[in-house]
Amino acid sequence: MKKETFVILHNVRSAYNVGSIFRTADAAGVKKIFLTGYTPAPIDKFGKTNSQIQKTALDAEKTVEWEKQRDIGKLITKLKASKSPYGGQTSVIAIEQSPNSISYKKFNRAHQQTGHKHPLALIFGNEITGLSSKILQKCGAIIEIPMAGKKESLNVAIAAGIVLFDLR
Repeated sequence: MKKETFVILHNVRSAYNVGSIFRTADAAGVKKIFLTGYTPAPIDKFGKTNSQIQKTALDAEKTVEWEKQRDIGKLITKLKASKSPYGGQTSVIAIEQSPNSISYKKFNRAHQQTGHKHPLALIFGNEITGLSSKILQKCGAIIEIPMAGKKESLNVAIAAGIVLFDLR
């Protein structure tokens, strides 16, 4: 049985990045995307389509289930709960550079070796500020993509693609 994977986009400001992540999530078989904080949604509260998301998602916003949640803390608690409606206890994993982070490759090897089949929720944060320490403390693990060049990070949509396909 294939393990369920969820994506949480927290305070991602670019609708183009959100759309790109929807498209990648569709290709990687993501079950659901949760949009938290001020992350834009494919359909706003007035029922209007976000044309920037639609442009880069290429209709993936219609094929991947999504939900807008205001409070990421409550969502994390709900996902981690043993009686979660999303398939049992979910491991919440932050994708962020941190003194406590490990390589996404190392995480994936360990995850596969232990035979974990429980759902994963991967949190991707703001393009500039990332995820707060308060959010990181709520996560079961913090993983990062090691950087070899002079730049400290990748575009959030590119990072999502790398991590989602590696964990697949």
